[in-house]
Amino acid sequence: MARDNYTVVTNFIIFGLTDHQEIRPLLFLIFLVIYIITLAGNIGMIVLIWIDPQLHTPMYFFLSNLSFLDACYSTTITPNMLANILVGNKPISYTACMAQYCFFAIFATTEFFLLAAMAYDRYVAIRNPLLYTAVMTKRLCTALVAGSYFWSFVNSLIQTSGLLRLSFCGSNVINHFFCDLTPLLKLSCSDIYLNEILLFVFGSLIQMSTMLIIIISYVFIIVAVLRIRSAEGRYKAFSTCASHLTAVAIYHGTILFMYFRPHSSYSLDTDKMASVFYTVIIPMLNPLIYSLRNKDVKCAFKKVIGRKVFSC
Repeated sequence: MARDNYTVVTNFIIFGLTDHQEIRPLLFLIFLVIYIITLAGNIGMIVLIWIDPQLHTPMYFFLSNLSFLDACYSTTITPNMLANILVGNKPISYTACMAQYCFFAIFATTEFFLLAAMAYDRYVAIRNPLLYTAVMTKRLCTALVAGSYFWSFVNSLIQTSGLLRLSFCGSNVINHFFCDLTPLLKLSCSDIYLNEILLFVFGSLIQMSTMLIIIISYVFIIVAVLRIRSAEGRYKAFSTCASHLTAVAIYHGTILFMYFRPHSSYSLDTDKMASVFYTVIIPMLNPLIYSLRNKDVKCAFKKVIGRKVFSC
């Protein structure tokens, strides 16, 4: 493509959430508090699981990895967003922009696979409680987590490589609060057909395959629970899945809303708000969901702060 009438882009300008200067201080304070809670909650969860022997089970191994993932996920997006809110229209280099998208794609995709692995873990725990630790060995759990990161890296490498082949000329303003794929494609002066195909194929494959694993796991969980004779036993079995189901519903629900709603209802502002939810809010919510609804975690926390007078 001829570029005679264009200036090749070497850096981008992040437009951010809004151009209303008067609400920037409030937005900065809100997202700073959210980020602090996110880091405190997720790092606290990792430390709690590490120091309490009762939490050294496959379920909490996956949960500690989810907390690590959420802390990294949020850190990829939020600090730069805070700087952009504070300074306004903060420039970001081409290399930094590509790197941010690469890491964002890795962490976002890993969460899909990790939630699917956690669904399988819940199935094994309820279906064969006596054989749970024998089936969900440390080797298997490590392999599931490593596989989640590996396939996420493959997807990110493919999507990022597709971006690197594009030329960016003309406008360099990204109408978003971070370097996401869709707004970057809109700035390209190259043919983006291949990128759109890659995004659709790999995005659909990852979303549908992980969702299918979760659905199948919970179908078998429901069958197993219904075989339990006592109502108390059924309630206890279902309660172990409540936190995971909540996390799945929030994450997958947000992604489905983002990419599978009618085209006529698409709105840039709506997309930004949905992106804020799954990149900033969900990493904060996950440790709260798993701590507030989990007796073992609450018990471990009480031990750490010395409140042993409370029964666990």
